[in-house]
Amino acid sequence: MKSLISSLFFLLIYLSSFSYTGEILKSFKSPGKWPTGMTFDGQNLWLADRKADKIYCIDPESGKQIREIPSPAWWPTGMAWDGQYLWCADIKGGLPLSENFKGKVYQLDPQNGNILRALDVPVVAITGLCWDGEYLWCTDHLSREIVQFDPDDGTTIRSFKAPARDPRGIAFDGTYLWVSDRISDEIYMIEPENGKVINIIPAPGPFPRGMAWDGTKLWNVDSQSDMIYQLTVRDDEGFRAYNPRKAKVRVIQEFTNFGPGDALSTTSYFALPVDRPSQKIKKIFYSSKPERIQKDSWGQETAVFEKDRLKPDEKREAWMLVEAELYQLDYYIFPDQVGDESEIPEDISKRYLVDNEKYQLDHPVIQKGLKEALGDTKNLYWKARRIFDYLIDHMYYEMQGGWNTAPTVLERGNGSCSEYSFVYIAMCRAAGVPARYVGSVVYRGDDAAMDDVFHRWVEIYLPNFGWIPVDPSRGDRDNPRDQAIAFGHLSNTFVITTQSGGGSETMDWTYNVNSTYTSEPKAFVVQDHFADWEIGE
Repeated sequence: MKSLISSLFFLLIYLSSFSYTGEILKSFKSPGKWPTGMTFDGQNLWLADRKADKIYCIDPESGKQIREIPSPAWWPTGMAWDGQYLWCADIKGGLPLSENFKGKVYQLDPQNGNILRALDVPVVAITGLCWDGEYLWCTDHLSREIVQFDPDDGTTIRSFKAPARDPRGIAFDGTYLWVSDRISDEIYMIEPENGKVINIIPAPGPFPRGMAWDGTKLWNVDSQSDMIYQLTVRDDEGFRAYNPRKAKVRVIQEFTNFGPGDALSTTSYFALPVDRPSQKIKKIFYSSKPERIQKDSWGQETAVFEKDRLKPDEKREAWMLVEAELYQLDYYIFPDQVGDESEIPEDISKRYLVDNEKYQLDHPVIQKGLKEALGDTKNLYWKARRIFDYLIDHMYYEMQGGWNTAPTVLERGNGSCSEYSFVYIAMCRAAGVPARYVGSVVYRGDDAAMDDVFHRWVEIYLPNFGWIPVDPSRGDRDNPRDQAIAFGHLSNTFVITTQSGGGSETMDWTYNVNSTYTSEPKAFVVQDHFADWEIGE
C-alpha cells in the first residue's frame, strides 16, 4: 500500500510537470503604469512606458528595475534589440499631437538613451517592433498590417494582413513571429514568409501589448493589469483541453409510415461516441436494449435496433442518450517538428491513404488542384495547410443536399461540410497525408437546444503530433485568425459520435445515425433524426 501511494505521488508530480504553449511560468509588476513595447537584449528585458516617457531595464529573474533611460519621444509603443542597440518606435513621430499618426523608429544607445538615428516607417500607426537578425518588423493597429522593413531606409520588404483587428506587440523567435492582439486577447504564432497563423494562444491579460523572446521563452506585457508575463513555448503537451462543459444529448431516430402499405422491417444504427481529447463519455442510455453492438472495418461501434412490421399511420422511435463532458481543444503544432512520410505508422498508411469512389485520388481535377496548391513543399504540415488554403480560395460553403464525389465538388466550387470533408480528404491522401472524417451532433447555443443539421470535419495524421482536427468548411472566413481557428482547434460544442475513413458496413457514408427499412409496394416511409441538448453546470 505504501509503495502504491508513493507511486501515485510521483505520477502526480510527473503529470503536473507537463506544460503547454502559452502557460504562464512567472509574472511580475511593470515599473510604470502605461507599459507598451518590450524587448530582450540577451540578458535583460527593456520596457517602454507611454505615460512616463521612459524605457526601463528589468531583471527577468526578479522583475526588479535595474535602471532607466529616457524614451526618444513622447509616445513610445514598440521596442527591439538588434544585438548592439535598442530600437524604439513612436506612434506619433516625435510630436505629442492628437491623432498625429506618423510613426518613427529610433536607434538608441542603451547606456544613455541617446538617439543614434531616426527613421520614418512605412506604416501609419506603429504599435509593435522587433528585429529578425537583418530587418525590422512592425505592427500597425489602424491598417491591421504586419510589415517587414529595411532599417537603413525604411523600404518595405514584405507585408501581410494581421491575424485579427488590433495587432499590438510583435516578437521573433528565430523561426516564427508572435503577435498579440488587444481586441481578441490572443497571441498568434505566424509564419513570416507568408503570414499564415499557425498557433493561437490566449493572452495572459486583458490588454496584451509588447512581446519579447528571450531565446527559450516568450514574454508579454499587459497594459491594463500592468503585469509582465513569461510564457512557455514548444511545450511538453501537444494540445490543451480546457473550459469543460457538461452535456446530455439525446440522439433520436424516427420512422413514420404514411402507408398505404406496411413497412416490413426497420433498422436503426447509432454510432457510439468514445472518449477523445475533446470529450469524456460518462454514460450512454438507450430507448430499449439494442439487438447488438456491431463494429465496422474502421473500428466504429454502433448500437443496432431492428424491429419488425410498421403499419400505416404508425411512428417508431429509437434513441440514445449520451452524458458527456466536453472540452475546448487547442493543438500547438510546430511545422519544423512534424515528422516526414517515413514516420507515419504502417497501419495508419494502409487505412487512411487508400482511394475509393467518393475520393478518386487520381482524377484530373484532384491532381490539378494538388499541383496548384502544393508547389514543391515536402513538409506534411504545409501540405495539409496549403490544401486547406487552396479550398479557402477555390470553394465557398453552401448546403444543397446530397453528397457528390470530391472531384465534382471541387470543380463545382461549393459544398456542404461533408462535401468539403470529402474534397479535403481526397487531396490530403493524394499528397501523402493520412486523413479521415469525424461526425458530431452540435450544441447550437441554448441550454435546451435542438440540432438536426449536425457537422462533419476531417482529422489528419502528423507524425510527432498525432491526429489533428481540420475543419475545411469553417476556413471560409476573411481574417487570418478566423481561418486558422479551423486548423487544430475545436470548441466545446460537439459530441463526436463517428470516426471513419469512408464507407462502413453499418454507417455507410453517414454519421451519428444511419437507418434502413424494407416495405410492401407503395408504402411511403419517412426517416428522420435529430438531437436534443441539455447543458449542465
